[in-house]
Amino acid sequence: MKRIRKAVFPVAGLGTRFLPATKASPKEMLTIVDRPIIQYAVDEAVRAGIDEVIFVTSETKRAIEDHFDVNIELETKLKKPGKESLLGELRSILPLSVTCVYTRQHEPLGLGHAVLCAKKIVGDEPFAVLLADDLIYSPEQSALSQMIERYEATGANILAVEMVKPSETDQYGIIELNAEGEVINLVEKPSPELAPSNLGVVGRYILNSSIFEELEKIGIGTGGEIQLTDGICRLLKKETVIAHRFEGIRYDCGSKFGYVKANIDYALRHPELGGAVKQYLKEKLR
Repeated sequence: MKRIRKAVFPVAGLGTRFLPATKASPKEMLTIVDRPIIQYAVDEAVRAGIDEVIFVTSETKRAIEDHFDVNIELETKLKKPGKESLLGELRSILPLSVTCVYTRQHEPLGLGHAVLCAKKIVGDEPFAVLLADDLIYSPEQSALSQMIERYEATGANILAVEMVKPSETDQYGIIELNAEGEVINLVEKPSPELAPSNLGVVGRYILNSSIFEELEKIGIGTGGEIQLTDGICRLLKKETVIAHRFEGIRYDCGSKFGYVKANIDYALRHPELGGAVKQYLKEKLR
């Protein structure tokens, strides 16, 4: 069994729900306290043992490339007494052992197409997919690390899932399980009355490279896009797909409310800010 060592980050989206903030800056570079959203996702991958991160970008996402690149001028300015901690933080953005690869998604043709853009880079290896919008707080063991353990034990494709409100099934891909706990169906955004369960797929996947063949076969689907859900539906007829209910707290940073919640909770956990933020919130709530 090949080790999971590559992770794909689809980051080519326009971020229209956060306009005008995302007019000139990628939504993935919006900050949760003092770090951009994409940094949390990459950190999770690195904690799980990933050593090659693959960004599927667009022409408007140069800021992401710059963030993970070396800034010699800035580092030089921080090589002064009293600036050592800042220099250390800057250099810890990405370990030297981790390689960054960038490829372009030239047309906005959906998540499945974004994953397909990474085919030549991934090759015939199993790989992870992380959607940065889904920020998952799991201090003991990262959600991706939990999933990699399941993969190593089973060799199956793994989908991260969580229980969602019945009224919210039309916002998720909803899975149906058999008696053995394997996924037998995946329905994209069903209405509550048609949903096979209330287990929704969230932004973490471990997929065998055979997914590329299925994505190439389905072509353009719903909404004029190549849907990853459609590819997985084809895949589960040939291979085992397992749903993993991860341990952790997920924040939907693709929504404004989820983004605000993440900032509040992460600020409360912050070693320097936590106490002050907690006191401030208490005063506001009086």
